[in-house]
Amino acid sequence: MLNTVYQLKRPRQFEVAFQDIECDDSHILVRPTHLSICNADQRYYQGTRAEAVLRQKLPMALIHEGIGKVVYDPTKIFQVGDRVVMIPNLPCEEDGVVAENYLRSSKFRGSSTDGFLQEYVQTVPDRLVKLPEGINLSVAAFTEIVSVSYHAISRFCKIAHNRRRVIGVWGDGNLGYITALLLKKMLPESKICVFGIVSAKLEDFTFADETYLVTDPMDGIILDHAFECVGGPASSKAINQIIDLIQPEGTISILGVSEDLAPINTRMVLEKGLRIFGSSRSGREDFTGLIELYKKYPEIVGYFENIVGSELVVRNIRDIASAFETDIHKLIGKTVMIWEE
Repeated sequence: MLNTVYQLKRPRQFEVAFQDIECDDSHILVRPTHLSICNADQRYYQGTRAEAVLRQKLPMALIHEGIGKVVYDPTKIFQVGDRVVMIPNLPCEEDGVVAENYLRSSKFRGSSTDGFLQEYVQTVPDRLVKLPEGINLSVAAFTEIVSVSYHAISRFCKIAHNRRRVIGVWGDGNLGYITALLLKKMLPESKICVFGIVSAKLEDFTFADETYLVTDPMDGIILDHAFECVGGPASSKAINQIIDLIQPEGTISILGVSEDLAPINTRMVLEKGLRIFGSSRSGREDFTGLIELYKKYPEIVGYFENIVGSELVVRNIRDIASAFETDIHKLIGKTVMIWEE
């Protein structure tokens, strides 16, 4: 069958490509219905990645955060009409030590292969997870970014020492909001403190124990561990402020993405004996673990409804480009494209 793929040909220009799909007895077809725009998608759309990277990657279909409906499943694992979240990471091998999302051989939709911006997505069963009945579909659309925070917290629980009285989260954007909320649910005995730069944004962190502007006096603040969710040019300032405030032998989890090198105070990292680890993307077990967390604490989805920004119906290339332009000018929240047939 012929599949329509909406590829970014060059910055700010989408084009339609047609690809043949050969149906077989091991692959499932999913019709994407709700797609969420990520900052990584915007870096391609706006052309802020390095010119060499753009030449190598484009043309390519964007979007790695999305859900859809099963339209064909010869494996009988899913039923036609099931709503599923699509896992963008595509491992090509197994490793007893390195997780699937860190294997250099793995493909990733919207980065090293076409993303979900296509009429149908052909994939294998373990790259799909069935969604709970009645879940807010716009929230479900950005399950992938939530799974990244879930992944980082799961790794933190294996790496960090057990004194977890106070955990700091730097970043008052979407990633900071998601990470702080999951920490509050996954580590309920810990005090969660959020540090940001916009007081109006911090007011939305109603579940946090404390919120601070990064310009506030920090006297008396003691942290056992911290998560950096800032990224960009401000990541260095955030990490160094964490290094100043964190207790000896604390653990720092880095989640923010930066295109530039971020100088940090390595002298104090050494003096305090700190652990610093980075987390990127996620794997199947993070998606399944997160869905179980949603079932256990359904109020999490309610909180995430607060960061649904624009919900835009798209039917063609012009609508897709308009959604990306709208997303550029958002103050906070996730832009979700609702794909109508």
